[in-house]
Amino acid sequence: MFAAADRNKDVILGVLRDVLPSTGTVLEIASGSGQHVFHFSAALPDLDWCASEYDSDLVGHLQQRVTAAAKPNLLVPYHLDVREAGWSEKVAVKLAAVTSSNMIHIAPWSACVGLIEGASRLLDEGGLVYFYGPFIVDGQFSSDGNKSFDRSLRAENPDWGLRRLEEVCDVAQNAGFVLDQTIDMPVNNLSVLFRRVADNHS
Repeated sequence: MFAAADRNKDVILGVLRDVLPSTGTVLEIASGSGQHVFHFSAALPDLDWCASEYDSDLVGHLQQRVTAAAKPNLLVPYHLDVREAGWSEKVAVKLAAVTSSNMIHIAPWSACVGLIEGASRLLDEGGLVYFYGPFIVDGQFSSDGNKSFDRSLRAENPDWGLRRLEEVCDVAQNAGFVLDQTIDMPVNNLSVLFRRVADNHS
């Protein structure tokens, strides 16, 4: 279990209640042990929820939990690595939204790019991509804690680190999204919402 997921699940849910459609399927990227997707699926039962992970052991754990829960709005988890070209082709359901919490700063930049570009192929106009986590905005860290966090991440892996919101927005715009809104969250985090604005499916 991941302590951070338990700490932030209710504040994230508060945002998702307001921005998600009443029905449809939501795919979570980097679900970990599934704390978010299980919490959200119980609170928003009219939506279908699908977890995913790149770690095969975690996918197996998620599958066991989903099977044991036997809830109709919890779908079979996917084994997905958004760094891989074509990952979106593995997703067999039409999506209303793609969510990811506290992932893109502990993964290579290619994971952020791949998530957005894959989501653009899975979402129709109006579809939502939702990020939660710490960002660098206008070249500034929102706190000394976030600056230290970024330094520690980059020391652990040079490909990790807090992402510049402007650069994420550029990738999203190139993939057919617009920035819908950013919402200040506790502990110097942000909710960042992008909406699909055009259908460029090939």
